Amino acid sequence: MFRRDFIAAGALALLGTAPALAQQGRKAAARAPVILVVGDSLSAEYGLPRGSGWVALLEKRLAQEKIGATVVNASVSGDTTAGGRARLPALLKQHSPTHVVIELGGNDALRGLPLANTRDNLAWMVEQSQATGARVLLVGMQMPPNYGADYARRFAALFEAVAKERKIPLVPFLLQGIADGPDPAALFQPDRIHPRAEAHPRMLDNVWPQLRKLL
Repeated sequence: MFRRDFIAAGALALLGTAPALAQQGRKAAARAPVILVVGDSLSAEYGLPRGSGWVALLEKRLAQEKIGATVVNASVSGDTTAGGRARLPALLKQHSPTHVVIELGGNDALRGLPLANTRDNLAWMVEQSQATGARVLLVGMQMPPNYGADYARRFAALFEAVAKERKIPLVPFLLQGIADGPDPAALFQPDRIHPRAEAHPRMLDNVWPQLRKLL
């Protein structure tokens, strides 16, 4: 008799906790998205008034679309994929993002760093982000023709390779319609590397379709 009563009491206790556990699960599933952007000067508003870069415009787009997401811009001007790799673990731990946007690689090319290293760093960052359960979007870059056609092709291909290998979406070229537009000089700052504020809405438009799908 005592044994039966003990088992029954245990079963009732488990039934009592089931709704609470289910509620916790629903809360976790309904957690508002946290979008972590890990990029370089193109995402860090280099040379721009605060709030005019594409990441800041993303926050406004999310509000307009009534998507209750938080954007964490962890971009650093001059950063390379090696720098992003070094910073990523702490960022993942601190912000627990649901989505990670990786926009790095341009400075690797400008500094002549080995393409194999760039690819390995990007792949590692994607893998570590996915391991936390985050969805990842890779933002690619392209080099101008003066770098040589073969180098430009191999550089663009490394982003495609990482995206295919890790099965994630890719924005092939953040500066599409800007650097390859009819009058690109008009959309760049005097250094001819960083886009003016007028170009950043187009940069967001290049990123948004793929990011919207992930959200």
